[in-house]
Amino acid sequence: MSKYTKQDIIRMVEEEDVEFIRLQFTDILGTLKNVAITSSQLEKALNNECMFDGSSIEGFVRIEESDMYLHPDYDSFEIFPWRPQQGKVARLICDVYTPDGKPFAGDPRRVLKNVIEDAKSMGYEFLVGPECEFFLFHTDDLGLPTTETHERAGYFDLGPVDMGENARRDIVLTLEDMGFIVEASHHEAAPAQHEVDIKYGEALMMADNIMTLKLTVKTIAKRHGLHATFMPKPKTGVNGSGMHVNMSLSKDGKNVFFDENDKNGLSEIAYQFIAGIMEHIKAITAIANPIVNSYKRLIPGYEAPVHIVWSATNRSPLIRIPTAKGDATRVELRSPDPAANPYLVIAVCLAAGLDGIRRGLTPPASVNCNVFEMSDAMMDEMNIERLPVDLYSAIEELKKDKYIMDVLGPHLSQKYVEAKLAEWNEYRTQVSAWELDEYLHKF
Repeated sequence: MSKYTKQDIIRMVEEEDVEFIRLQFTDILGTLKNVAITSSQLEKALNNECMFDGSSIEGFVRIEESDMYLHPDYDSFEIFPWRPQQGKVARLICDVYTPDGKPFAGDPRRVLKNVIEDAKSMGYEFLVGPECEFFLFHTDDLGLPTTETHERAGYFDLGPVDMGENARRDIVLTLEDMGFIVEASHHEAAPAQHEVDIKYGEALMMADNIMTLKLTVKTIAKRHGLHATFMPKPKTGVNGSGMHVNMSLSKDGKNVFFDENDKNGLSEIAYQFIAGIMEHIKAITAIANPIVNSYKRLIPGYEAPVHIVWSATNRSPLIRIPTAKGDATRVELRSPDPAANPYLVIAVCLAAGLDGIRRGLTPPASVNCNVFEMSDAMMDEMNIERLPVDLYSAIEELKKDKYIMDVLGPHLSQKYVEAKLAEWNEYRTQVSAWELDEYLHKF
């Protein structure tokens, strides 16, 4: 049931003196876009009559078929607390439609909606809880981002060692002003690295919330003279930033992942869901770790998962089962990073899990020792595979996985693969500073 009606939004805009409304949507690469309108155009927008040029957006359409329409989700209406109190700025998150009134196949939000509907047809509601990590760096004299920081704080440190504490506090308070429930925030392992965890909820709402969180973090950081980056690995020699995704399925209000009689507290459905994720994880990696830099994080020694294993007893595997039981029983996928498009990540994870349930898949035995300390010989003996080592390998795995490609749909999957192969080709033709330092004087 919807929270707001069209009349509710018109009334709130008038009562709150909202002058500008940003109609937001997300492209296939996970970049937030918007068309800004004044309040005089609000009713037109709420009637789904606002048009934009889709040919200018990554992965959308050709110039011959460029007209696209934005259909606002009324329940996403939010007034930005960081904008002026006179002539306020609000936003509406939108779905993208074609001129003939059909949902656009290249809209990532639509992809997630489709998979959510599939889950509903099986009687399930998908609940998600993200853990978003980011770095707060200094800016230069021109206000441009750097990777410099004066702090040396580590995991769970506090001020004055944690020099980003004030910025992180303001981020949390701003999110709470916007209706978020922030369960925790803290300094992460690397200097200048932070984490904000928001309360789990329905999948589509959480994907919207991740996009809003990233915008909020960057906006508030800038007010503190800092640059917030969700780049997975901005500095060599320290931990990268992840976006762990906690997942559970609910049926008739009950968490169907929990079984009190199982040694791990997991139901058969939970095991099948885990097996589905593991079955498709190599293809999922192209979505969950979407840029060249993502694979600088997925290396041994920096806490990020590398091998395709699961466990209920330690924190090193790809899939971890947290100790919480009952309604809090969940599956945590640790490989995604915050550069990923949250709509697509959540969509392919849910789809993979549902595939595991439908096919009655069984996961391999759990690995309960520290995966990071296992030898290659032990890995081979246990038939443990590893995640793709670079973006090109991940895209090749995605292309081979017909199921995940079908979940994305022919339009979006084609555009996504084309964009990522272009990124890879541009990267591999560059000569890096490391190559010059290593080879120029030798050869």
